[in-house]
Amino acid sequence: MEAMFLVLMLLGIVIFLALFTYFIPVGLWITAYFSGVKVAIFKDLMGMRLRKVPPRQIIGPKISATKAGLDVDLDRMEAHFLAGGNVNLVILALISADKANIELTFERATAIDLAGRDVLDAVKLSVNPKVINTPLVAAVAKDGIQVKALCRVTVRANIDRLVGGAGEETIIARVGEGIVTTIGSSSTHKGVLENPDLISRTVLEKGLDSGTAFEILSIDIADVDVGENIGAKLQTDQAEADLKIAQAKAEERRAMAKAREQEMTAQVIEMESRVKEAEAEIPRAMAEAFRAGNLGIMDYYRMRNIQADTEMRDSISENADEEDN
Repeated sequence: MEAMFLVLMLLGIVIFLALFTYFIPVGLWITAYFSGVKVAIFKDLMGMRLRKVPPRQIIGPKISATKAGLDVDLDRMEAHFLAGGNVNLVILALISADKANIELTFERATAIDLAGRDVLDAVKLSVNPKVINTPLVAAVAKDGIQVKALCRVTVRANIDRLVGGAGEETIIARVGEGIVTTIGSSSTHKGVLENPDLISRTVLEKGLDSGTAFEILSIDIADVDVGENIGAKLQTDQAEADLKIAQAKAEERRAMAKAREQEMTAQVIEMESRVKEAEAEIPRAMAEAFRAGNLGIMDYYRMRNIQADTEMRDSISENADEEDN
Protein backbone atom coordinates (compact mmCIF):
# COMPACT_ATOMS: atom_id res chain seq x y z
CA MET A 1 0.00 0.00 0.00
CA GLU A 2 2.80 2.39 0.88
CA ALA A 3 4.50 1.70 -2.48
CA MET A 4 1.24 2.31 -4.32
CA PHE A 5 0.76 5.54 -2.40
CA LEU A 6 4.29 6.73 -3.27
CA VAL A 7 3.74 5.94 -6.96
CA LEU A 8 0.47 7.88 -6.99
CA MET A 9 2.07 10.75 -5.16
CA LEU A 10 4.98 10.89 -7.59
CA LEU A 11 2.56 10.71 -10.51
CA GLY A 12 0.53 13.55 -9.05
CA ILE A 13 3.68 15.62 -8.59
CA VAL A 14 4.69 15.03 -12.20
CA ILE A 15 1.22 15.99 -13.47
CA PHE A 16 1.23 19.09 -11.28
CA LEU A 17 4.68 20.17 -12.50
CA ALA A 18 3.66 19.55 -16.12
CA LEU A 19 0.50 21.65 -15.72
CA PHE A 20 2.42 24.31 -13.81
CA THR A 21 5.15 24.62 -16.45
CA TYR A 22 2.50 24.63 -19.19
CA PHE A 23 0.43 27.41 -17.71
CA ILE A 24 3.43 29.24 -16.26
CA PRO A 25 6.47 29.05 -18.62
CA VAL A 26 9.11 29.81 -16.04
CA GLY A 27 11.95 29.66 -18.57
CA LEU A 28 10.28 32.33 -20.72
CA TRP A 29 9.65 34.48 -17.64
CA ILE A 30 13.34 34.24 -16.67
CA THR A 31 14.40 35.21 -20.21
CA ALA A 32 12.05 38.19 -20.17
CA TYR A 33 13.21 39.27 -16.73
CA PHE A 34 16.88 39.34 -17.66
CA SER A 35 16.00 41.09 -20.94
CA GLY A 36 14.44 43.97 -19.03
CA VAL A 37 10.84 43.07 -19.84
CA LYS A 38 8.49 43.13 -16.89
CA VAL A 39 6.02 40.24 -17.14
CA ALA A 40 3.66 39.11 -14.38
CA ILE A 41 3.64 35.35 -13.99
CA PHE A 42 -0.02 34.90 -13.16
CA LYS A 43 -1.57 37.98 -14.76
CA ASP A 44 0.32 37.89 -18.05
CA LEU A 45 1.75 34.43 -18.70
CA MET A 46 -0.99 32.35 -17.12
CA GLY A 47 -3.63 34.74 -18.47
CA MET A 48 -2.31 34.25 -22.02
CA ARG A 49 -2.64 30.49 -21.63
CA LEU A 50 -6.20 30.85 -20.45
CA ARG A 51 -6.97 33.19 -23.37
CA LYS A 52 -5.40 30.64 -25.76
CA VAL A 53 -2.57 32.94 -26.75
CA PRO A 54 0.91 31.30 -27.05
CA PRO A 55 3.06 33.35 -24.64
CA ARG A 56 6.23 32.83 -26.69
CA GLN A 57 4.65 34.54 -29.74
CA ILE A 58 4.01 37.63 -27.62
CA ILE A 59 6.94 37.70 -25.21
CA GLY A 60 9.55 37.01 -27.93
CA PRO A 61 8.56 40.05 -30.08
CA LYS A 62 8.20 42.12 -26.88
CA ILE A 63 11.83 41.34 -25.94
CA SER A 64 12.98 42.30 -29.48
CA ALA A 65 11.07 45.60 -29.28
CA THR A 66 12.45 46.42 -25.84
CA LYS A 67 16.03 45.73 -26.93
CA ALA A 68 15.46 48.01 -29.94
CA GLY A 69 14.28 50.80 -27.65
CA LEU A 70 10.57 50.55 -28.51
CA ASP A 71 7.83 50.54 -25.92
CA VAL A 72 4.95 48.38 -27.12
CA ASP A 73 2.10 47.45 -24.81
CA LEU A 74 1.58 43.71 -24.22
CA ASP A 75 -2.21 44.03 -24.28
CA ARG A 76 -2.17 45.63 -27.74
CA MET A 77 0.20 42.95 -29.03
CA GLU A 78 -2.09 40.26 -27.63
CA ALA A 79 -5.15 41.98 -29.14
CA HIS A 80 -3.48 42.05 -32.55
CA PHE A 81 -2.71 38.31 -32.29
CA LEU A 82 -6.32 37.54 -31.36
CA ALA A 83 -7.44 39.61 -34.38
CA GLY A 84 -5.48 37.25 -36.65
CA GLY A 85 -2.39 39.39 -37.17
CA ASN A 86 1.30 38.51 -37.26
CA VAL A 87 2.78 40.10 -34.15
CA ASN A 88 6.38 39.19 -34.91
CA LEU A 89 6.17 40.72 -38.41
CA VAL A 90 4.68 43.94 -37.03
CA ILE A 91 7.42 44.29 -34.41
CA LEU A 92 10.17 43.66 -36.99
CA ALA A 93 8.59 46.30 -39.23
CA LEU A 94 8.50 48.82 -36.36
CA ILE A 95 12.14 48.15 -35.58
CA SER A 96 13.17 48.53 -39.24
CA ALA A 97 11.14 51.75 -39.59
CA ASP A 98 12.68 53.19 -36.42
CA LYS A 99 16.21 52.46 -37.61
CA ALA A 100 15.45 54.02 -41.01
CA ASN A 101 13.84 57.13 -39.43
CA ILE A 102 10.48 56.28 -41.01
CA GLU A 103 7.44 57.34 -39.02
CA LEU A 104 5.36 54.24 -38.37
CA THR A 105 3.03 53.77 -35.42
CA PHE A 106 1.92 50.46 -33.96
CA GLU A 107 -1.69 51.18 -34.93
CA ARG A 108 -0.81 51.82 -38.57
CA ALA A 109 1.49 48.79 -38.72
CA THR A 110 -1.23 46.50 -37.37
CA ALA A 111 -3.77 48.00 -39.80
CA ILE A 112 -1.43 47.31 -42.73
CA ASP A 113 -0.87 43.75 -41.47
CA LEU A 114 -4.58 43.05 -41.02
CA ALA A 115 -5.25 44.48 -44.50
CA GLY A 116 -3.29 41.56 -45.93
CA ARG A 117 -0.12 43.43 -46.90
CA ASP A 118 3.39 42.50 -45.81
CA VAL A 119 4.20 45.41 -43.51
CA LEU A 120 7.87 44.45 -43.19
CA ASP A 121 8.24 44.28 -46.96
CA ALA A 122 6.54 47.68 -47.19
CA VAL A 123 9.09 49.21 -44.83
CA LYS A 124 11.93 47.63 -46.80
CA LEU A 125 10.41 48.99 -50.01
CA SER A 126 10.35 52.45 -48.44
CA VAL A 127 14.07 52.19 -47.77
CA ASN A 128 15.08 50.41 -50.98
CA PRO A 129 12.99 51.60 -53.97
CA LYS A 130 11.70 49.01 -56.40
CA VAL A 131 11.96 49.06 -60.21
CA ILE A 132 8.84 48.02 -62.14
CA ASN A 133 9.28 47.10 -65.80
CA THR A 134 6.29 48.01 -67.94
CA PRO A 135 5.27 45.82 -70.90
CA LEU A 136 5.95 47.08 -74.41
CA VAL A 137 3.53 49.94 -75.13
CA ALA A 138 2.70 50.85 -78.75
CA ALA A 139 1.07 54.12 -79.82
CA VAL A 140 0.63 56.07 -83.06
CA ALA A 141 1.91 59.63 -83.60
CA LYS A 142 -0.04 62.19 -85.63
CA ASP A 143 1.95 61.37 -88.78
CA GLY A 144 0.57 57.80 -88.69
CA ILE A 145 3.83 56.08 -87.64
CA GLN A 146 3.69 53.62 -84.76
CA VAL A 147 6.17 54.08 -81.88
CA LYS A 148 6.92 51.34 -79.33
CA ALA A 149 8.29 52.22 -75.88
CA LEU A 150 9.51 50.24 -72.88
CA CYS A 151 9.79 51.96 -69.48
CA ARG A 152 11.26 51.30 -66.05
CA VAL A 153 9.35 52.89 -63.18
CA THR A 154 11.17 53.38 -59.87
CA VAL A 155 8.76 53.43 -56.92
CA ARG A 156 8.87 53.24 -53.18
CA ALA A 157 6.11 52.32 -50.76
CA ASN A 158 3.96 55.07 -49.30
CA ILE A 159 3.24 53.92 -45.74
CA ASP A 160 0.32 56.32 -45.32
CA ARG A 161 -1.50 54.94 -48.38
CA LEU A 162 -0.76 51.22 -48.01
CA VAL A 163 -4.22 50.60 -46.58
CA GLY A 164 -6.72 51.10 -49.39
CA GLY A 165 -4.10 52.16 -51.95
CA ALA A 166 -3.89 50.65 -55.44
CA GLY A 167 -1.09 48.23 -56.31
CA GLU A 168 1.54 47.78 -59.02
CA GLU A 169 -1.02 46.89 -61.71
CA THR A 170 -2.54 50.37 -61.43
CA ILE A 171 0.89 52.02 -61.73
CA ILE A 172 1.67 50.00 -64.87
CA ALA A 173 -1.71 50.80 -66.41
CA ARG A 174 -1.40 54.53 -65.71
CA VAL A 175 2.14 54.72 -67.05
CA GLY A 176 1.02 52.89 -70.21
CA GLU A 177 -1.83 55.37 -70.62
CA GLY A 178 0.56 58.29 -70.20
CA ILE A 179 2.93 56.85 -72.83
CA VAL A 180 0.08 56.43 -75.33
CA THR A 181 -1.13 60.00 -74.68
CA THR A 182 2.36 61.49 -75.08
CA ILE A 183 3.13 59.64 -78.32
CA GLY A 184 -0.34 60.29 -79.71
CA SER A 185 -0.05 64.05 -79.11
CA SER A 186 3.35 64.27 -80.88
CA SER A 187 3.27 65.79 -84.38
CA THR A 188 5.76 63.28 -85.78
CA HIS A 189 7.36 60.07 -84.59
CA LYS A 190 10.79 61.65 -85.09
CA GLY A 191 10.10 64.06 -82.24
CA VAL A 192 9.58 61.13 -79.85
CA LEU A 193 12.71 59.34 -81.09
CA GLU A 194 14.82 62.48 -80.76
CA ASN A 195 13.54 63.33 -77.25
CA PRO A 196 12.49 60.13 -75.45
CA ASP A 197 12.72 61.98 -72.12
CA LEU A 198 9.62 63.87 -73.26
CA ILE A 199 7.62 60.76 -72.38
CA SER A 200 9.02 60.49 -68.86
CA ARG A 201 8.55 64.23 -68.16
CA THR A 202 4.97 64.24 -69.40
CA VAL A 203 4.04 61.09 -67.50
CA LEU A 204 5.60 62.31 -64.25
CA GLU A 205 3.69 65.60 -64.45
CA LYS A 206 0.38 63.70 -64.50
CA GLY A 207 0.74 62.56 -60.87
CA LEU A 208 0.11 58.91 -61.67
CA ASP A 209 0.84 57.74 -58.11
CA SER A 210 -2.27 59.45 -56.75
CA GLY A 211 -4.42 57.00 -54.81
CA THR A 212 -1.82 54.23 -54.99
CA ALA A 213 0.29 52.59 -52.32
CA PHE A 214 3.47 53.82 -54.02
CA GLU A 215 5.34 57.02 -54.72
CA ILE A 216 6.86 57.28 -58.20
CA LEU A 217 10.47 58.47 -58.00
CA SER A 218 11.39 58.34 -61.68
CA ILE A 219 10.26 57.00 -65.05
CA ASP A 220 13.09 56.01 -67.37
CA ILE A 221 12.69 55.06 -71.03
CA ALA A 222 14.51 51.77 -71.55
CA ASP A 223 13.84 51.40 -75.28
CA VAL A 224 12.07 53.29 -78.08
CA ASP A 225 11.54 51.78 -81.53
CA VAL A 226 9.59 52.53 -84.70
CA GLY A 227 6.74 50.20 -85.60
CA GLU A 228 4.44 50.00 -88.60
CA ASN A 229 3.13 52.82 -90.77
CA ILE A 230 -0.39 52.64 -89.45
CA GLY A 231 -1.57 55.68 -91.44
CA ALA A 232 -0.56 54.17 -94.78
CA LYS A 233 -2.02 50.82 -93.81
CA LEU A 234 -5.34 52.43 -92.91
CA GLN A 235 -5.41 54.32 -96.22
CA THR A 236 -4.66 51.10 -98.12
CA ASP A 237 -7.41 49.27 -96.26
CA GLN A 238 -9.82 52.13 -96.98
CA ALA A 239 -8.91 52.11 -100.68
CA GLU A 240 -9.47 48.35 -100.84
CA ALA A 241 -12.80 48.74 -99.09
CA ASP A 242 -13.86 51.52 -101.52
CA LEU A 243 -12.82 49.33 -104.47
CA LYS A 244 -14.89 46.42 -103.19
CA ILE A 245 -17.88 48.71 -102.71
CA ALA A 246 -17.51 50.11 -106.27
CA GLN A 247 -17.21 46.59 -107.69
CA ALA A 248 -20.30 45.51 -105.80
CA LYS A 249 -22.29 48.49 -107.08
CA ALA A 250 -21.09 47.89 -110.67
CA GLU A 251 -22.06 44.24 -110.39
CA GLU A 252 -25.45 45.28 -109.08
CA ARG A 253 -25.97 47.68 -112.02
CA ARG A 254 -24.82 44.97 -114.46
CA ALA A 255 -27.29 42.50 -113.00
CA MET A 256 -30.11 45.03 -113.18
CA ALA A 257 -29.26 45.85 -116.83
CA LYS A 258 -29.19 42.17 -117.69
CA ALA A 259 -32.53 41.66 -115.99
CA ARG A 260 -34.03 44.57 -117.93
CA GLU A 261 -32.57 43.16 -121.18
CA GLN A 262 -34.08 39.77 -120.48
CA GLU A 263 -37.40 41.40 -119.66
CA MET A 264 -37.36 43.39 -122.92
CA THR A 265 -36.40 40.26 -124.90
CA ALA A 266 -39.32 38.43 -123.39
CA GLN A 267 -41.63 41.30 -124.31
CA VAL A 268 -40.30 41.32 -127.90
CA ILE A 269 -40.78 37.56 -128.17
CA GLU A 270 -44.30 37.92 -126.85
CA MET A 271 -45.04 40.70 -129.35
CA GLU A 272 -43.62 38.66 -132.24
CA SER A 273 -45.76 35.75 -131.16
CA ARG A 274 -48.83 37.95 -131.16
CA VAL A 275 -47.90 39.36 -134.60
CA LYS A 276 -47.48 35.85 -135.98
CA GLU A 277 -50.83 34.90 -134.53
CA ALA A 278 -52.37 37.98 -136.14
CA GLU A 279 -50.67 37.26 -139.49
CA ALA A 280 -52.00 33.72 -139.35
CA GLU A 281 -55.48 35.17 -139.12
CA ILE A 282 -55.03 37.37 -142.26
CA PRO A 283 -55.69 34.63 -144.89
CA ARG A 284 -58.76 33.51 -143.03
CA ALA A 285 -60.03 37.10 -142.77
CA MET A 286 -59.36 37.68 -146.48
CA ALA A 287 -61.25 34.52 -147.38
CA GLU A 288 -64.19 35.68 -145.30
CA ALA A 289 -64.00 39.10 -147.00
CA PHE A 290 -64.04 37.44 -150.48
CA ARG A 291 -67.04 35.33 -149.56
CA ALA A 292 -68.86 38.28 -148.05
CA GLY A 293 -68.08 40.48 -151.06
CA ASN A 294 -66.16 43.05 -149.03
CA LEU A 295 -62.90 42.49 -150.96
CA GLY A 296 -62.57 42.30 -154.70
CA ILE A 297 -59.99 40.72 -156.95
CA MET A 298 -58.56 44.09 -157.98
CA ASP A 299 -58.26 45.20 -154.38
CA TYR A 300 -56.31 42.05 -153.58
CA TYR A 301 -53.85 42.60 -156.47
CA ARG A 302 -53.28 46.24 -155.50
CA MET A 303 -52.48 45.13 -151.96
CA ARG A 304 -50.02 42.55 -153.23
CA ASN A 305 -48.34 45.16 -155.46
CA ILE A 306 -47.97 47.50 -152.51
CA GLN A 307 -46.39 44.70 -150.44
CA ALA A 308 -43.96 43.81 -153.22
CA ASP A 309 -43.04 47.46 -153.66
CA THR A 310 -42.41 47.80 -149.92
CA GLU A 311 -40.23 44.67 -149.81
CA MET A 312 -38.20 45.97 -152.80
CA ARG A 313 -37.62 49.33 -151.09
CA ASP A 314 -36.50 47.58 -147.89
CA SER A 315 -34.08 45.39 -149.88
CA ILE A 316 -32.58 48.42 -151.70
CA SER A 317 -32.18 50.26 -148.36
CA GLU A 318 -30.35 47.32 -146.76
CA ASN A 319 -27.97 46.99 -149.73
CA ALA A 320 -27.15 50.73 -149.53
CA ASP A 321 -26.37 50.45 -145.83
CA GLU A 322 -24.03 47.53 -146.42
CA GLU A 323 -22.17 49.44 -149.18
CA ASP A 324 -21.73 52.45 -146.87
CA ASN A 325 -20.27 50.25 -144.16
